[in-house]
Amino acid sequence: MSLTENGENGKYDYSFKIVIIGDAGVGKSCLLNRAAKEKFTSDYCPTLGFEFLAFSTTIDNKIVRLQIWDTCGQEVYRSLITNFYRNSSLAFMVYSINSKESFLNINQWLKEVKLNSNPDVKIILIGNKSDLENEREVSYEEAKKFKDENKICYFEETSAKTGLNTKKVFEEAAKILYNDHRSYIIKSKNTGETNDVMEEEDMPKMLNNPIKKRKGGCC
Repeated sequence: MSLTENGENGKYDYSFKIVIIGDAGVGKSCLLNRAAKEKFTSDYCPTLGFEFLAFSTTIDNKIVRLQIWDTCGQEVYRSLITNFYRNSSLAFMVYSINSKESFLNINQWLKEVKLNSNPDVKIILIGNKSDLENEREVSYEEAKKFKDENKICYFEETSAKTGLNTKKVFEEAAKILYNDHRSYIIKSKNTGETNDVMEEEDMPKMLNNPIKKRKGGCC
């Protein structure tokens, strides 16, 4: 299974909305760019507003499209981020293994997701910057315990710099969402209310806060 970046007109069988959240500087944008574009930059340039990227993978001969919303981590934008939780199928919560503060703040991000998303939203916990082992402040065991205690469906450490597990976490997200949706289809088969293609959600109407494009960065 591999990831392929595509535009809004790409053909697909299933489409799911995903948000990437976490403190500023944990590497959310770098993680996404490494997985989808095989690109990495060490220059830090915070995401101002929000960015959108779509790419697809194939499962059981079905094309699964992931609509990725990369959110800014600055406190000034927190009230706006909650709008992107709406109708999200899955949330990536990202912290840096070399930042205890970013890990502790995952508690607040988790609360926001549960408060503003649908009850069935899936959550994946990611410890980024695993290449900074000598600066580690959060152990794998500590994060794994947090994952288990909060019933988070998946946890992995990644490195946007080296590419370690970057594609893996998005492929895992696609499998989780695909299998969950197929289970729903099977359970609801007799209701006549299912649709094999999940319609793409309308992009949030942030007229006063448009999506900002940037050339690089590691937010």
